[in-house]
Amino acid sequence: MHEEEALNDNHPGPDRFELDQTRRDRKHRNATYAKRRRIVLKYLERKHGRFQDFSQKHKTSFRYIFWGILLAGYLAVVIAACALNFHRALPLFVITVAAIFFVVWDHCMAKYEHRIKELLSPGRRFLDSHWFCLKWVIWSSLILGVVFWLIFDTAKLGQRQLVSFGGLLVYVILLFLFSKHPTKVHWRPVFWGIGLQFLLGLLILRTGPGLRASQWLGKQVHTFLEHTDAGASFVFGENYTDHYLAFKFLPMLVFFSAVTSMLYYLGLMQWIIRKIGWLMLVTMGSSPVESVVAAGNIFVGYTESPLLVQPYIQHATRSELHAIMTAGFATIAGNVLGPYISFGISPAHLLTASVMSAPASLAVAKLFWPETETPKTTLKDAMKMEMGDSRNLLEAASYGTSSSISLVANIAVNMIAFLALLSFVNAALSWFGNMFDYPQLSFELICSYIFMPFSFMMGVDWQDSFMVAKLIGYKTFFTEFVAYERLSKLVDLRKEAGPKFVDGVQQYMSIRSETIATYALCGFGSVSSLGLAISTLTSMAPSRKRDIAAGAVRALIAGNIACFMTACITGILSSTPVDITCHHIFENTFASGLSQNTTDVVSCCQSLLSSTVAVGPGEVIPGGYHSLSSLKNCCELLKPSTLNCTWIPDEL
Repeated sequence: MHEEEALNDNHPGPDRFELDQTRRDRKHRNATYAKRRRIVLKYLERKHGRFQDFSQKHKTSFRYIFWGILLAGYLAVVIAACALNFHRALPLFVITVAAIFFVVWDHCMAKYEHRIKELLSPGRRFLDSHWFCLKWVIWSSLILGVVFWLIFDTAKLGQRQLVSFGGLLVYVILLFLFSKHPTKVHWRPVFWGIGLQFLLGLLILRTGPGLRASQWLGKQVHTFLEHTDAGASFVFGENYTDHYLAFKFLPMLVFFSAVTSMLYYLGLMQWIIRKIGWLMLVTMGSSPVESVVAAGNIFVGYTESPLLVQPYIQHATRSELHAIMTAGFATIAGNVLGPYISFGISPAHLLTASVMSAPASLAVAKLFWPETETPKTTLKDAMKMEMGDSRNLLEAASYGTSSSISLVANIAVNMIAFLALLSFVNAALSWFGNMFDYPQLSFELICSYIFMPFSFMMGVDWQDSFMVAKLIGYKTFFTEFVAYERLSKLVDLRKEAGPKFVDGVQQYMSIRSETIATYALCGFGSVSSLGLAISTLTSMAPSRKRDIAAGAVRALIAGNIACFMTACITGILSSTPVDITCHHIFENTFASGLSQNTTDVVSCCQSLLSSTVAVGPGEVIPGGYHSLSSLKNCCELLKPSTLNCTWIPDEL
């Protein structure tokens, strides 16, 4: 038996032999496959290396080709849109031309800056050598221009503009008298700041294209913010507007904060801020830090704008710190425009006020606290802005949404606290006044007398100046949210065209007074903002705590006066082309016997009737400096229930 097993071991069967052969064949195939795989990988590595070298060598060309294709496609779309309907595509065309101009400008300045300076150097030397004479010629021309402007404008539209101009001069004189260093004031930033205010206001309020552009932009902002309703209705239900402030007003802040964060990630926000800051720097002569922060305040709040120059705040001069805080108090952030617009405030005026107040804030700051030191931060340093920590666009949107939580909560609790406090203060004052048989005593009444001179100097009508003064009191001692909320109620009452006086109490204001109030309130300059501004800057520069605290109150005063000066400019220019057109429409229509029942005539008549004050028979004052004849014709045309047409006397 054992012999047979040994024999079988020495002579394996056919199955065992085939199995060994199969194993050897498989091993050979694997070795062959591995060898071929190594050859293929080496080949691919060589090709990949060559491709990488080629891509690296021609990286710039590929980038130009890619962006060239995108640009060509975009331009083709713009051309097609203009060909189909140029009027409809006009905004897209203007934006495209402006973007191309600034891109080409940046490229030329980066590449040929030295050559451009050499090319312009003869003209610069000529100006330097003759600047003393040219300076007097320029200033004399400007003064004469302003004088003739006021003469012709007053002759055409009335004397209200003179009150606003006088108020502007009074504010400048007061700032100079109470300046920190009156003898060291540099007047260039002051005059240039006021000049930029005037030019912006003239462009937007007195020219047809500027007015239409601001109205179009305001309408687009309003439409853009209405997209918040999609998220609000999904989260809070279809009846979310029943709780307007919480579920309609505050979600706008969340939406706008997310969009702003995305623009920061793309670098567009920094680019715009740099351009505006550079413009103010070269015209006003302000320091780089001040210019960048003032430009940033147009888009972000007074707690975020110093972050643009955070590394340089600890090296800022005391005048620069004062200017940084003043710019914050004199402007409002773009991310809170939505709530104000939702109140019913004109988006065109809010956008204009935000832009006009930026140069005004630097003008007031340099007058109220002149520069006596040498700024250490250079233009190149101040223009360096970080792109943010987000890794992609969605993360940037999420970060903006999350960061808005504290802002939304802060506004909500402040509105609750301040309105409750206002109610308590009014009750306490009424109780105190009742002891002297004067229960009407209230916070609003006190503010109406304290701030009435300031509102009247802006050019507000005398009978409206007390109402505007109340709004200024709300804004100064509480917050601008409360002030705009009260202003929106006055606007709604005017639009209802009800009686202007009820039991001797005025119910609403004229359109001119509403416009001036909108500009005067457009700033974060409230007592409640003072502590937050100090803590924000102190956290960025702890070593400058004493300097920041020392200039905070002056900055608050300067910020509010900057808003008042913007309102004065608005008062000078408040007779918009629409008002002038109504005068011509009445003259041409009623005098020539043309058809009176047209859209323009009806619209102008409605505006005239809503701004008219009727006390009794023979005591009727037309609004807008219109004639009694125009008022009587409009009254006969529309037959309003709020005005007895027989009360209107005949023209003398």
